[in-house]
Amino acid sequence: MEFKSIDHWDERLWNRVKTVYTEAFGDKGAKSEKIIKNMFAQELCVLHVLFDDSKVAAMAITGAVKESRSLVIDYLAVDEEYRNHGAGQKLVEYHIEWSLKEKLYDRIIIEVEYDECKMYDGLVLFWGKSGFTLTDYIHHYRWVAEKYRAMYLVLNDNKDQSIEGEEIFKEIVTFHRLSFRGK
Repeated sequence: MEFKSIDHWDERLWNRVKTVYTEAFGDKGAKSEKIIKNMFAQELCVLHVLFDDSKVAAMAITGAVKESRSLVIDYLAVDEEYRNHGAGQKLVEYHIEWSLKEKLYDRIIIEVEYDECKMYDGLVLFWGKSGFTLTDYIHHYRWVAEKYRAMYLVLNDNKDQSIEGEEIFKEIVTFHRLSFRGK
């Protein structure tokens, strides 16, 4: 398997990734292609792709909250054929290694949809396997009905550092606000 990360809009690559992205998020809060292009234009995001030969196995869109040195994993999706075969975990491991190599981030943060169902438990377990910590705080966005909880992974030497969910959501909300700015 091979990884590729790009920090600029690449129409050809996006067309290869779009099916995996749309399948996972199309009716669940996916950002439009126009907004994603805008995120690249503002230098807010990086597209990461895991290939199996030439096939897209998994993809993620990440963004930086530079003030707090946080990497936000905005979207992570695995092609249906590669689910439950370790592709998602490989992509998360790649993000951790990439973040450490870039030396720009002290932590990785994500939001998971909070729902008392097996899918939610599965997401928490998935991220937990990579060392992410679940926060107690439940966040309610004004513009969507779903509730969310934050998870984080500390990358610096202060691994025992505890981070409050409310603090993480301030960063995530800032990132989303910037993503939609100027669209």
